Amino acid sequence: MKNLVIRKAERKDIAIILQLTRELAVYEKLIDQVKADEQTLGEYLFDKKYAEVLIAEYENETAGQALFFHNFSTFVGKPGIYLEDIYVRPKFRGNGIGKALLLELIKIAEERKCGRVEWSVLDWNEPAINFYKKLGAEQMDEWRIFRLTEDKIKSLAGKK
Repeated sequence: MKNLVIRKAERKDIAIILQLTRELAVYEKLIDQVKADEQTLGEYLFDKKYAEVLIAEYENETAGQALFFHNFSTFVGKPGIYLEDIYVRPKFRGNGIGKALLLELIKIAEERKCGRVEWSVLDWNEPAINFYKKLGAEQMDEWRIFRLTEDKIKSLAGKK
């Protein structure tokens, strides 16, 4: 796809990263959970570098993004990459942009000698599930995701 550019996000991209995140949240029916703002994204993505973002531009227009960070597998004994979000705007879907974002992330994982690339998908998102399976990803049915939200973290952090 010659009109597609996948690049690492820069600080100047904070507003579009937030916009794409909100668009994804609307699609996933989770917009009420978006608390991020430009200041926190700038701090955690570019100052502290807790996560990274790839931006997809198609014909000079922002088409999507992939946000990821490193984790570590004690079983594999290597770092991995966790894909937190991948999103392609509706008008750009079907052009291979999601696949290009994922393949770029996989190249990064290989360059960094990662043992795994993992992500979660909502159980109702059949188009995404089918897309991932077509790429050869394995669904991990035996694992369940657990989460502590910020309020629970604060509550538990003070306990002994």
